[in-house]
Amino acid sequence: MMPSLTSTLLAGAVLAFASAPVAAQTNWDMPTPYADGIFHTANIIEFAQDVEDTTGGSLDITIHSANSLFGHAEIRDAVRDGLVPIGEFLLSRLANEDPVFALDSIPFLASSYDDAQALWAASREAVSQRLADEGLTVLYAVPWPGQSLYLREDVTDPAQLAGLNFRAYNVATERLAALIGATPTQVEETDIPTAFSTGRVEAMMTSPSTGANAKAWDFTRYYIDVQAWLPKNIVVVNTDAFEALSDEEQSALIEAAGRAEERGWQMSREETDAKIAELEAGGMIVSQPSEALSAKLREVGETMTAEWEEQAGETGRTIVENYRASR
Repeated sequence: MMPSLTSTLLAGAVLAFASAPVAAQTNWDMPTPYADGIFHTANIIEFAQDVEDTTGGSLDITIHSANSLFGHAEIRDAVRDGLVPIGEFLLSRLANEDPVFALDSIPFLASSYDDAQALWAASREAVSQRLADEGLTVLYAVPWPGQSLYLREDVTDPAQLAGLNFRAYNVATERLAALIGATPTQVEETDIPTAFSTGRVEAMMTSPSTGANAKAWDFTRYYIDVQAWLPKNIVVVNTDAFEALSDEEQSALIEAAGRAEERGWQMSREETDAKIAELEAGGMIVSQPSEALSAKLREVGETMTAEWEEQAGETGRTIVENYRASR
């Protein structure tokens, strides 16, 4: 029996559909250091969804948060070496490799979100070029809330800082302690409550997020909102992996990164307000620095900036000049 015209047409349609090319999908794994509840990770999750939506699913990014795929110290190398195509890390972790990576951790150079954004605008090209030399393309960067003073006693006169045991955890915080006349004391983050309770530490500088998460009101009383520096997390992609994408996917990734950066800075501001409110609710006394303390801290910032410029050479001087001219 001859097949009907209808069955012939249906068979042809099925064959044509089966032989049509299926749109290729690129799947990327993305390691991040922080848990899903941290605003940086929440922003990255939204970034990945944005990329998937704008590429029609052709580029799919799977987030591996909380050091579950690679530890924080390994993420940059994993992206550079092509073990994963994309990742996030704290930029200042690379400070020992090049002074430009330490710029956003110079105390009192950029002590507000507006200043921090101006500093990033002035330094982004240099940071991007340095990472490009390693085969990495910068997508975006978002700061943590500013690092501020936690004290057992109120301080309005900078002379009150003299001799205080001040928590230090790297070369920069040791230098900061020395310049304000305090005594640098090495204390790991997990030991902070005990160190304060026993008097081994009387002051420290950290973000409102860390303070609220550690319930700082249990072991200290005063929070002075100096926003000494706003260190950034940076998201980078392996340049070879980026260039292997289609032009449309590359554009979608860059545009989603721009939205993630804008959104992330706003999330950081909101995190600051929420965590400071949490410190107050816990019983801490929150204040702005006195004029005398502000003046001393600006002096410290000038000294540490000059020291950084000496290390960073002409590139560093140009960045600082451009930053200051933009403010």
